[in-house]
Amino acid sequence: MAALTGVIQEYCTGCHSDEKKKGELSLDHYDVAAAAGNAELSEKIINKLRAGMMPPPGKDRPTGDSLAILATAIEQLVDRQAALRPDPGARGFQRLNRAEYEKSVEALLGLQVDAGNWLPLDTKSANFDNIADTQIPSATVLDGYLDAASEISHLAVGNAKSGVANRTYKIPRLASQIDHVPGAPAGTRGGLSVLHTFPADGEYIFRLKLHSVPTGELFGSAAPVDEKLEVSVDGERVALLPIDRGMGESDANGLEMRTASVTVRAGTHRVSATFLRTFEGPVNDLIAPIGHSIADTEIGGDYGITMVPHLREMVVSGPYNPTGVSETATRKRIFSCRPTSASEARPCAEQILTRLAASAYRRPVTKADVAPVLAFYDEGAKAGGFEAGVRAGLEAILASPRFIFRLEQLPAGAKPGERYAVNDADLASRLSFFLWGTPPDDRLRALAAKGALRNTATLTAEAKRMLGDPRAEALATRFAAQWLRLQDIEKVHPDAIYFPDYSQQLADAMKRETELFFWNLVREDRSVLDLYGATYTFVNEPLARHYGMSGVVGNQFRRVELADENRRGLLGQASVLTLTSHANRTSPVLRGKWVMEVLIGSPPPPPPPNVPDLEKTGESKDGRLLTTRERMEMHRSNASCRSCHEVIDPIGLALDNYDVTGRWRIKENRMPLDTKGKLYDGTPLATPSDLRVALLKRPTPLVRTFTQNLMAYALGRRIEYGDQPAVRQIVANATKQNHRMSAYVLGVVQSDAFRMTRLAVASSDSTKGARRVTSGPGTH
Repeated sequence: MAALTGVIQEYCTGCHSDEKKKGELSLDHYDVAAAAGNAELSEKIINKLRAGMMPPPGKDRPTGDSLAILATAIEQLVDRQAALRPDPGARGFQRLNRAEYEKSVEALLGLQVDAGNWLPLDTKSANFDNIADTQIPSATVLDGYLDAASEISHLAVGNAKSGVANRTYKIPRLASQIDHVPGAPAGTRGGLSVLHTFPADGEYIFRLKLHSVPTGELFGSAAPVDEKLEVSVDGERVALLPIDRGMGESDANGLEMRTASVTVRAGTHRVSATFLRTFEGPVNDLIAPIGHSIADTEIGGDYGITMVPHLREMVVSGPYNPTGVSETATRKRIFSCRPTSASEARPCAEQILTRLAASAYRRPVTKADVAPVLAFYDEGAKAGGFEAGVRAGLEAILASPRFIFRLEQLPAGAKPGERYAVNDADLASRLSFFLWGTPPDDRLRALAAKGALRNTATLTAEAKRMLGDPRAEALATRFAAQWLRLQDIEKVHPDAIYFPDYSQQLADAMKRETELFFWNLVREDRSVLDLYGATYTFVNEPLARHYGMSGVVGNQFRRVELADENRRGLLGQASVLTLTSHANRTSPVLRGKWVMEVLIGSPPPPPPPNVPDLEKTGESKDGRLLTTRERMEMHRSNASCRSCHEVIDPIGLALDNYDVTGRWRIKENRMPLDTKGKLYDGTPLATPSDLRVALLKRPTPLVRTFTQNLMAYALGRRIEYGDQPAVRQIVANATKQNHRMSAYVLGVVQSDAFRMTRLAVASSDSTKGARRVTSGPGTH
């Protein structure tokens, strides 16, 4: 061990000494033999060594495999000590975030809702929106849950006395309205198609507002033919409104059109407001049609440019003159019995509400659990009869902490610092929210009620069953989408002048490609390393056209083989390339930083203070525009920036042949691109393929980072240095199974961190109060 300590002293303390302390780290007194006694520092060393980042570029490195031997030795010492004192980690309570709330309501009532109508945006930590310590509820959040409970219970049961309400549906400005919208009737274009829940049978009015040009006239007033707006309910036309070319904002109703009263039954219906397609095919214009169909409203009324009217928003208003509530699928699910006499009303209500409470609370319920719900039923029934009472009871269930919060029950007598097994009901919830993003189904709850999930074989069998279910796509749409930060695509609005074909539909297709790509790995149980080197992807016609692929027709996604090796894996997908760009230029820094943070798990340090942004550097020199690389080289001439940029920039520059939207290019500002560089370990890079090959030469940081993120999402807490021995064990077992996706998922499910927990020791008065609420014995 002394020789390995000598390696650190010789090659690391030149920067990481008590005097220099680069990265706020000193290794002057680090002893490999005592690595387990300083596990937090040891894990930092392991991370950098396995990634090949230390010693940094330009510094001497030991010959042979000395660094690998050093990393292995430290790992073995830390893992051996962790095995003697296993610690599953501690976590406070979780609450249902927006996505989980929507899925929970759908599972309970069969009703699709938008939680964003009531709940604020979820806070993200460690990439995810389900991390417990960021979910402490505020008064605003709790008010949102109460408002949601009231409105959802009325929508579910129906409300024959409902007052007039307005629900507005807006269309993103970035959305193209040239083509057909999914869900809308055939033969239409643009507009929108949504699922809307009507609270009662009655009359409803649909108000439609159109886009204008800056001077107030109708956008698209010079369209080649007269346009008409069609409103349909469940595919059946209920209104056809001709558009007056001369209408404008100065008119009495502005650019708003409205239907006559339309009778609609209660329940969820598909409502579409779209334009009748009046022509198709190429047009002889002064400029070619563009994907971003309303990028510039200035040209919306000009002749010689084919622009068509665009819908801005739809408002559903009603009910007017409600006549009752028709039977709906949700009502059938709720009312499993009907009283035929007054004496049967309360027993029937108790049966209904007990069943709903057990499903909503995700565990068996007792009479004591149901008693408060029945008290709300009694009050509601007294005022409005049986259905009003059931609705009041349902509202109480939806507002209950047992539904909103994922409170895990502690064994009697549990003491702070002790580790204990998660009980079966809570284990069922952990497993279901992890793999499906939903509450546990009937089978899982039944096994939990029998105490069967504590058996490893049963738990593993259930996890395998759930991985084979279509609902496991949540691993792609929830886990992978957040890990890869696909939501950041929404923050990038590529400049319409430079990228006129970009639209909301194309952005959605980019995101969907990556989700389907990951879901395919789960469904076919492929290697996790296929994330980086797969020779196939999934595209529809717009995305294939964007990539320059031929032979793909229609909006349905399909698997295609990749002829271009630069397109392989995540690094060739437009979603990743767009979310790491600015609106008007690529960003090698953002792309390099994304690879280091998201894939390798070694984020660069934040930039030093008072360093000017790249935008402060000149855009031109000697009468020509500079490339991004040239501007970056001017920027990093600052000595305080150079050390980090020497690591970040070569990674991002290897991807610079992709433009802002992920299209391949060979020039920027009419100058040939120079993408050559060296990876931090000295590997030469010039293309995305070079970067992919270089990363796969060191798979360990890739698979460990993947595992850490998978664990964080599954556990609902950040992964700390004390979790790294478990991460390494999962990776070691998965490596023996060729890195199959199921090996990683089952490794997490079977881990102590997933099946056990530790009652945290409060560190402050405020924390102590939170712990009492979230983790006290007997908590339901």
